[in-house]
Amino acid sequence: MFFYASKLLIYFEQPSDLLLLVLIAGVILAWLAQYRQIGIALTTAATLGFVAMAVLPIAAWVAAPLENRFPRPASLPIQVDGLIVLGGAVNPKTTARRGIPSLNAEAERMTEFVRLAKLYPDAELVFSGGSGQLGANPNPTEAAVARLFFQQQGLDIRRVVFEDRSRNTYENVLFSKTIVKPRLGQIWLLVASAQDVPRCVGIFHNLGWSVIPIPVAYKSDHGNGEDFASNLSSLNRSTHEWLGLVVYRMTGKTDELFPSPENP
Repeated sequence: MFFYASKLLIYFEQPSDLLLLVLIAGVILAWLAQYRQIGIALTTAATLGFVAMAVLPIAAWVAAPLENRFPRPASLPIQVDGLIVLGGAVNPKTTARRGIPSLNAEAERMTEFVRLAKLYPDAELVFSGGSGQLGANPNPTEAAVARLFFQQQGLDIRRVVFEDRSRNTYENVLFSKTIVKPRLGQIWLLVASAQDVPRCVGIFHNLGWSVIPIPVAYKSDHGNGEDFASNLSSLNRSTHEWLGLVVYRMTGKTDELFPSPENP
């Protein structure tokens, strides 16, 4: 039920979609004489919202607290027992169509994982990612795309445990823990997008799995972005993560609203 509810929520959480709906409603009402003033007000509000996103670094403001919550470690451990990276950085649909592994704006997750895997040749490696699509999905799982990518990057995939049943971040962690059974005292590194780290660490903590986060794929340093479309996309991404923190806390999947390094 949580999975399906989260998918429906996507259509009502993105600022760009909400502003577009307000703009459409405003235009329609403006054509009706009895609602003309309301229509003008809604149209004006939506237009001002879009203009603000275009000229102000709102996306960076929203993303920065998430990305700065867990700084990158000043130094890496000498010995590491395991590395884990969660899905969300690949494009299964494009991979299926083109026959080559396709990465998205979170690509640093994959490249950093490969770098660390080569740095720690004895560490256990885990990639977790199934399919987050509703209904029947003819595309490969994220794990299948990751397997192809790791092969092309020269990583020995015999070292990698691929978890391919998960549909969201909570299932990523839950199913991976069931497979690898991390032991108390082991040192695990979690490679994750900087915005996702607070929620991810909260889930790991909730499930009793201690990890050291390695944040990558920073977005808040881009200011107000290169163009209007990238600003909207970045703001949608950050808003989704903030709402995810609230929903995961309300449903008991994390133990605190905004996890921090002080309570890892």
